[in-house]
Amino acid sequence: MLKAKTRVLVIDDSASVRQTMKTILEEDPELEVIATAADPFAAARYLQTELPDVITLDVEMPRMDGITFLRKLMQQCPIPVVMCSSLTEEGSETLLEAMAAGAVDVILKPRLGVADHLSEARMMIRETVKGAARARVKGRRVSTSTPSRIEPQAKLTADAVLPPPSGKAMSRTTEMVVCIGASTGGTEALREVLEALPANSPGIVVVQHMPENFTRAFAKRLDGLCEVSVKEAEDGDTVMRGHVLIAPGGRHTMLERQGARYLVSVRDGPLVSRHRPSVDVLFRSAARCAGSNAVGIIMTGMGDDGARGMLEMKQGGARTFAQDEATSIVFGMPKEAIARNAVDKVIPLGAIARELLHATAR
Repeated sequence: MLKAKTRVLVIDDSASVRQTMKTILEEDPELEVIATAADPFAAARYLQTELPDVITLDVEMPRMDGITFLRKLMQQCPIPVVMCSSLTEEGSETLLEAMAAGAVDVILKPRLGVADHLSEARMMIRETVKGAARARVKGRRVSTSTPSRIEPQAKLTADAVLPPPSGKAMSRTTEMVVCIGASTGGTEALREVLEALPANSPGIVVVQHMPENFTRAFAKRLDGLCEVSVKEAEDGDTVMRGHVLIAPGGRHTMLERQGARYLVSVRDGPLVSRHRPSVDVLFRSAARCAGSNAVGIIMTGMGDDGARGMLEMKQGGARTFAQDEATSIVFGMPKEAIARNAVDKVIPLGAIARELLHATAR
């Protein structure tokens, strides 16, 4: 029996972007673009006759902007929506509004005029749309079974960036460090966790799958909402109490130790588990240099990024937690970590901050 394709509606005011998106998506035999629309009004007319599994939605459009349409859609007919935007910091701030309004993920617009476009960028567009199709939107439940997956290129592990842990992490110190990984649905889930933390919380490093510039705007938004200080990580930043470092989009972020303090290294490198930044890379680095001084938390997201690294953290003596299925937008990453016996405890979103503080208490 053939697996049903994920049906996509592409909304963008640019005819060339619509055609490029259709071409990129349909390179994957699991995806089908059933229609394209030049603006929300045309999309609304189409939605009266047929409902797609996923919508890709431009932010800036004539007659009605994407955010307004998204809010109306979530009220009347909840469908997983992936926002599509240019690589600008201003656009990133608007996209944060979209995530708060109900969008499940974000992709960068394909680069027009670039004949080949970056193969990894094309792959990320397809993977994001497939992940969105499995998202829960306002109670919309979908199957959590693992879908078949196209393998367009080798799927690298953290070995491509740094060697496995030696099992000789430095001995326990008085300071703890927390490493968190999230993907689809993670922006709002992370906001809920970090808003619940007091100003003197242990140092935290976060990998949230998202494009460049978006991470900077995301960190800035969280910094204005939380008692802890939040910033986009820069190479050499110290991990300290009351501070949260968000891995920058497009680069890997790793934990390192110098004497009694932890800091982060931000580097270029290949996609790991199809992502950059990769949760596996962060978690492996924590296993290598922090051992039992670390706590690992894996949250909502599609795929298996972080599962291997979390097992390495647990084997190194770290406490490990996974967000539960009921509160995950997509129960992919936590499910994979649980399946590998990498998780000490499965907890709902609302309990993560409390468990984090308890696990790091001295």
